[in-house]
Order: sequence, then C-alpha cells, then structure tokens
Amino acid sequence: MPESSADAERPAPAAPRPVLRRPWFWVLVIALAAGAYWAIDFAKRRAGGTDESAPVAQGAGTGGSSAGGPGAASAPGAGGAQGPGRPGGPGPGGRGPAGAERAIPVTVAAAGRADVPVVLNALGTVTSLRTVTVRSRVDGQLLRVNFREGQMVKAGDLLAEIDPRPFQVQLEQAQGQLARDRALLENARLDLERYRTLVAQEAASAQQLDTQQALVRQYEGAVKSDQGQVDNARLQLGYARITAPFSGRLGLRLVDPGNLVRAGDANGLVTITQVQPIGVTFSLPEKDLAPVLARYREGKPMTVQALDRDQRAVLATGRLTTLDNQIDIATGTLKMKAEFANADGALFPNQFVNARLKIDVLAGATVVPNAAIQRGAPGTYVYVVQPGNSVALRRVETGPVDGEHTVVKQGVEPGQRVVIDGVDNLRDGARVDPIDKEAAERAASQPAAQRRRPQQRPR
Repeated sequence: MPESSADAERPAPAAPRPVLRRPWFWVLVIALAAGAYWAIDFAKRRAGGTDESAPVAQGAGTGGSSAGGPGAASAPGAGGAQGPGRPGGPGPGGRGPAGAERAIPVTVAAAGRADVPVVLNALGTVTSLRTVTVRSRVDGQLLRVNFREGQMVKAGDLLAEIDPRPFQVQLEQAQGQLARDRALLENARLDLERYRTLVAQEAASAQQLDTQQALVRQYEGAVKSDQGQVDNARLQLGYARITAPFSGRLGLRLVDPGNLVRAGDANGLVTITQVQPIGVTFSLPEKDLAPVLARYREGKPMTVQALDRDQRAVLATGRLTTLDNQIDIATGTLKMKAEFANADGALFPNQFVNARLKIDVLAGATVVPNAAIQRGAPGTYVYVVQPGNSVALRRVETGPVDGEHTVVKQGVEPGQRVVIDGVDNLRDGARVDPIDKEAAERAASQPAAQRRRPQQRPR
C-alpha cells in the first residue's frame, strides 16, 4: 500500500547510545572499585593485627560476638592470644590469657657477710735493692772466668781471676825491703843500749847518744813504710781474685778470658743484681695518702701484693717499707717502695706489676656479687627479690670491691636475694621466676648424659 505524504515527511527514529557512554555506568564502576579496595585493605589490616580499633577485639574480649558473627573466625585477638609486643601479649612483662603478669626468669644470689680488705691499687715497677757492675781493681790479663751467665751467686763467690804473678813479685820485693830495714833497726837498737852504758861510764858523749836514738827512730819509720808496701802488694794480689760483693743474679759476660783488663774500664766484667729480697716502687695519688700516712706514722705494717698485668695472679706478697720525702708536683703522686722476699724468683728487675696496698679490713661487711650492682637514672641500685617472687628496686651505697664481690654499706641486708642476671627486662614490682646461682652452676656441671637420663618408671 502506498505510503501517505504525512508518513513520508516523519523523521526516522535516532539510534540507541552505547553503555560505555552512559554516566551512571562509570559512577557504578568507580563505586565498585572503591569498595573492593576498602575491603581488601580492611582484610589486610585485620590479618596483620594493626587495627587497634577493630570491633572484633572487643567481641573477643567480652564475648559479645556470636560464634557465627562477622569476624569471629578470623579475629587474631580471640582468646587473648595476641602477637608479641602488643599490650597483654606474651612478650616480657606481658600478661597471660587470664590477665596475670608473666614471671620473668632471672638468676639470683644471696647477699652475705665477709671480711673485706680496704686496698689501694697502683702501677708499680720491680726494682733491685742493689745493682753493681763488677770491675777489675787492678790492671792485668784476665786468666779465667768462673761463672755462668745468669747464675745465682752468693757474697764472696769467686767470679774471675787476673794473672797474679806481677803482684806476687811486687809483694816479694816489699817483703825483702821490710826484712832489710828490720835488721838495721835491730842493730841500731843494740848500739843505742851500748851508748847508754858508755854515757853512764862517761866513756861517750851525750851527743853520740842522741844521734843513735835518732837513727833508731829513722829505722822504725822505714820499717813501718816497708810494712805498708807489703800490705799494699798483698792487697793488689788479692784484687787479682774478683769476688761477688753480695748475693744476686749475674748478667751477661762483658769480657772474655785472655783480654787485658784495666781498673778504669767503664763496661766492667759483669753486672750483678740483688733479687732476694727485691723491691717494688709505685706511686699513689695525693688524695689517697691520708690513711696510708696515718698507719705509717703509727708504725703499723701494711701489706702489698704484686699482681700481673691482668690483675688476676698474685705474684708475690710483701710489706711497705719506705715513703718518699716529697710529692711529685708534675703528677700529684707520692712514691713508695715495698720489699718482697721473692724466694721463688717470680719478680724480675724492671718488671711491670700492679701493686695492691692493703690499708685496713672491714670485718663482717655486707657483700653482693658485682653483677648485681646496676647504675642508671635512679643512681646505684640493685633488684631485691621479695616474698611472692616480685622484685623491688633498692638504691644502695657501695664500698670497696674485693674480687667478684662489692661491699654494700646500706640498702641490702645479708641473706636477701639479689638479681645478678636478667635485669634488662625488669622494673620495680615485676614478677620473676628466680633461679639460684649455685643450683644453676651445679646443674651445668653435671655430665650431659646424667642430665638427659630418663627417669625410671616405678614397677
């Protein structure tokens, strides 16, 4: 049927718009993406335990969430099992499932009483009381050496010999001159007696008698001079034998046999050093001199110990003998000397030692292990274990240190247990699980097989 003219003039309908160009479609996509991002982020924060305000934690603590409620199965705080480091978690000092504070394991030791010496420490040097370079006192050829290097000798021991023949000849010459003058003296004395008889008989003059008396005195002087020459020659002959002036240790030999030695040689033959007894020289600061001077003036003995470089081994024990007469203005210290028997030869001249001067003894002092003493903002303090296994921070006043123990003047009583290991996580009032030091050492000293031995079941 043919179309009418009205239908022919009507415009054709417009084509529908695509979905991607519709605004509501993009609003919906953005909303879905934001919701998905928020859901994923919320799930991650809940899984990592970083959501401090999550309602799941309240439900787990109060029981307000039902078993099938949202988040009941995935809440990490349920039952109180929270991660370490969070409040109430199982970390040090945290609380357990029931809300009680966890006990911190610590090692403890009991304070005791002991007699503690009051000592002053100083750096010292071992010094010989006498050191001599042995030299020849006469000129001559060294015949023999009668010692070994480093040998211990006694006073009077023969060390070396010089050729004695020249001195023996000089001695014989002096003795011959002495014999000649003695004979002349005897003859002059006889003539003197004859002159006295003749003068009495008036057969000789008084002048002849006086002349004879002078001749006798002249020969007497000559005899004395000859006797001195004999003694000198005998002394020179004795110097040909070189002996030790005192007991000590010899050093290295400086001259070999066969060499010509002289009295003026600077090097000498050998050095000898006294080592028994031996001394130690040390210095104390001016501020520590008062108690030392008080006891020194009263004549009370003071013991000195010589320790090695590490201050672990006691090398020798002696006594204080001498104080210097003035303080060194450059260092503000006073030199002192102690004497040691050194029977075992532990001390060697010029050796470096640590000197420990004992001034007094504190009888019955309260002592604790050095590890118990802590220093920080509260000052000097210790942790004392109280009944109920809680610790209390006690400020203490310390005194001298004796080895592994420190004197506590106030703050701790004998018998109280102090913490010596595990103090890093403690605070005042914290609960602890004390482990006795001696029991731990006994357990550690047992053989591994004995510690792992299973207990037998009763039959």
